Amino acid sequence: MNIKKALFAAILALGCLGASAQETKTIEVFKPHWYVQLQGGAQYTEGERKFKQLISPNAQLSVGYNFNSVIGARLSANAWQSKAGSTIDGLKYDWKWKYVAPMVDVTFNLSNAICGYNPTRVVNVGVFAGLGANIAFDNDEAVEVNKTLHTTYQGLMPNYDQWLRYIWDGTVARFVGRLGATVDFRISDAVSLGLEGQFNMLNDHYNSKQAPNPDFYYNLLAGVKINLGKTHQSKTIEVPTKTIERVIERPVAQPTVERPQRPVQTQQPEKEPLRREVFFPVIRSVNIPADQMGKVEDVANYLKKYPQAKVTVTGYADKNTGNPTINQGYSEKRAQAVVDALTGTYGIDASRIVKVAKGDTEQPFSNNDSNRVSICIAE
Repeated sequence: MNIKKALFAAILALGCLGASAQETKTIEVFKPHWYVQLQGGAQYTEGERKFKQLISPNAQLSVGYNFNSVIGARLSANAWQSKAGSTIDGLKYDWKWKYVAPMVDVTFNLSNAICGYNPTRVVNVGVFAGLGANIAFDNDEAVEVNKTLHTTYQGLMPNYDQWLRYIWDGTVARFVGRLGATVDFRISDAVSLGLEGQFNMLNDHYNSKQAPNPDFYYNLLAGVKINLGKTHQSKTIEVPTKTIERVIERPVAQPTVERPQRPVQTQQPEKEPLRREVFFPVIRSVNIPADQMGKVEDVANYLKKYPQAKVTVTGYADKNTGNPTINQGYSEKRAQAVVDALTGTYGIDASRIVKVAKGDTEQPFSNNDSNRVSICIAE
């Protein structure tokens, strides 16, 4: 009997044991790395001349380091040419100068930040922000324009010397800040092609002219990025696969099932139609007067209280002013003003609004002036 009891106890113990299995999985993890980047494109320097007359060539050489899959830093040298111009006394003047701008940027990979790291993703979108210096030189053309203005207008026109008040010569360095966005297209682990847009801001002295705002230039660049070294590496991790358990079944008491109580039905309150008349004066007759906006708000509150309700906005014009064609237009604009207030100011969906324009074909009121109105009926 003792042997039988021992065997039975051993079987029970084995039945309660659990066995778990593990397997390995290989994943790709980001590896910090350096890269170089060469880009070329165009610059637009904001100014008073036509857009195409302020376009210049632009180039940039960069060296960067990605600390992780989202954040990196970049040292770049952006350079070539900027342009400016002005029309003075009917005559057009244009000038250009050269510059080089060493910059330090902090870069953010939005695709990895939002969607997670994927070393084989074809398109990566990023943003960056940077500070640096703009070292400008060779401003001879602006200097010659300034001499011409002095020769032509000295003693003839007041304030002639203010047109190029910030004229500069030689080499001048100024602080510059920039924001930008990038789109990179993966060719391989080592190579990607990309587009980059930059917004650059510096002080008002950059283009030699005085203005009530800083000077700006915008760069649009395309180029190639070459990664130096591996950008990711394989890592093996253990992942749980399944758990096998043996249990001894024992009868359990059936739970008592309580029958849920039927909820008490409450009667929904009946909604009554709402009518509001929004009156317009004969002057500014297509703008809602301030003392009438409360009526529009009443309609909006009604529609918010009853999500299934809709409103019909009907515009009218008085018969004693204008003619049928003009009055039809006034009635349409009055109705549209109410519709715009409901959708724009109060956030009512346009699909819940019906707009009607009656012109002067119907006169809802016996008083002529009262017929410059939009009648709103919500139900």
